[in-house]
Amino acid sequence: MINLSPIELERYRRQIMLPGFGEEAQRRLKSVTAVVTGVGGLGGTAALYLAVAGIGRLILVRGGELRLDDMNRQVLMTDDWVGQPRVLKAKETLAAINPDVQIEAVLDYVTSENVDSLLASADLALDCAHNFTERNLLNDACVRWRKPMIEAAMDGMQAYLTTIVPGQTGCLSCLFPEKPDWDRRGFGVLGAVSGTLACLTALEAIKLITGLDRPLLSQLLTMDLGRLEFAKRHAYRDPNCPVCGKNAPWRTFSRQGFAPRELTHHREHHYATVLDHTAASDRYLLFC
Repeated sequence: MINLSPIELERYRRQIMLPGFGEEAQRRLKSVTAVVTGVGGLGGTAALYLAVAGIGRLILVRGGELRLDDMNRQVLMTDDWVGQPRVLKAKETLAAINPDVQIEAVLDYVTSENVDSLLASADLALDCAHNFTERNLLNDACVRWRKPMIEAAMDGMQAYLTTIVPGQTGCLSCLFPEKPDWDRRGFGVLGAVSGTLACLTALEAIKLITGLDRPLLSQLLTMDLGRLEFAKRHAYRDPNCPVCGKNAPWRTFSRQGFAPRELTHHREHHYATVLDHTAASDRYLLFC
């Protein structure tokens, strides 16, 4: 059994007090390893809130160096780190904030060569990559490994969020079957927008791990943060999806000791608001 030290019990006392949370949920958080890709304004902030919540281990994945124009949304970075690998600074900052969390920094992008090894020891992934190449690679691997994936993205003031559980929900390929042949960079972004989505992304992971509340299974939460308009629509599973469809061998998800409440319970309680339209822009949401 995972034990909590006296220091941990005091550190997390206020969230342990939450109805339906308790020490059991805290132990579950401590037992989990999460992969976080991107480690930017979205991924870095989501990793921060998982770290302060007491997740056991984080695997941070991001290649490249920090740029000055990243700094309007980076909560883990300081100006003196510009020009250096951002993922290493993220590890340093998170380790200082919560030394009880194990943190691994992978100075690389998600590739076909490394994606399986990244997920091998993980319990779930937070998809915060900045392009569809990495997103699709992570989605495919999560389906193969039957690992849940929190999918979040933004473009300007628009954002979306969903939780993918192989064998129970559709995957990223079901949601966005049309693969764009371009990667748009340099789009405008407010740090407050990426930070808002990051908090919701971390919360979704915490709900999935602890069973605190219902995650967004088979639901796509769309957000217009400029107007503060939120909507849910049903995220259909494509039976012919080449990644997770009826011919795929990984159709059931069962990971003993992961969530205390059966994920099928959440699926059976359908509470999504089904929208009558699908905006074309929904298929091209990105974030940095």
